[in-house]
Amino acid sequence: MRGADRVAAMRLVAAAQANVRRNIRPTDVKELHIASSVKLSRGAFKARTPARVSEAGDERRRRILEWMRAHRVPISGTELARRLRVSRQCLVQDVAILRAAGEQILATPRGYRLPDSAVRSYRAILASRHEPERTEEELQILADHGVKVLDVLVEHPLYGELRGALMLESRADVRDFMERVRAKRATLLSALTRGVHLHTVEASRPEMIERAKAELRRRGFLLK
Repeated sequence: MRGADRVAAMRLVAAAQANVRRNIRPTDVKELHIASSVKLSRGAFKARTPARVSEAGDERRRRILEWMRAHRVPISGTELARRLRVSRQCLVQDVAILRAAGEQILATPRGYRLPDSAVRSYRAILASRHEPERTEEELQILADHGVKVLDVLVEHPLYGELRGALMLESRADVRDFMERVRAKRATLLSALTRGVHLHTVEASRPEMIERAKAELRRRGFLLK
């Protein structure tokens, strides 16, 4: 190809490219950008395979157990979900999976926690009956005698045993619990059985439970 022909060809190519650029409308550029974004989004979506989702869940549940073992105090579901950057519902599912795997996670009014297994303790079942207005008095008697209230249990005519974890061991715990009851206008389990309920209690020495029972009996709380 002669030099003149080469120059002419180059001019023709440049003119064609300029024409192409002139014919591309702003909307065409936007559509091309959207198409590219869609492809990238699809690629990102494909990257989250079921295996990776499962691995993320396993890692999250491992962190839940590590936190509970390290702190040994209740942590609310909302706070734990915030730390893990997941929804409250996702956390509830994780806890359910851990329980199904055999982890003894307790759901108390103050939050999730693991049971105290290293300390030797004595347990007893107390059968009580009282009006809702005397709930705080009953719980404070137990706390004042060094007795920890693990739960409350009632027998429902349809569902059988209904149990709620409490884990109350001090006046501060009792006060916080009652404040939440009042703030949420919650109905106590004992309201389902006209005040009749059971408490599982725990103490470091059996005589502490006996002294608490004597005081509860004196004030008319215990069933005869």
